Amino acid sequence: MKQRIRELLEGILPLIDLDSDFLFSELDSLGVTLILMTLSQEYDIELEARDATPKNLKNLDAIVKMVEDKLAAKQ
Repeated sequence: MKQRIRELLEGILPLIDLDSDFLFSELDSLGVTLILMTLSQEYDIELEARDATPKNLKNLDAIVKMVEDKLAAKQ
């Protein structure tokens, strides 16, 4: 899953360093929106503005955990 999310995000945010532990600080509101929309569509989960927290978008691992948590809650 992590590799697929990396591929998706590299496609929509080519200038962002996905290996950064300060990923959230590199994102503007459009970047955050693109991440939430893309992952919502890819994994058929509901990601909303309240999910766009520094904790959830700190780094790639945090984004993967957010998606995994949403998938688990959906089942």
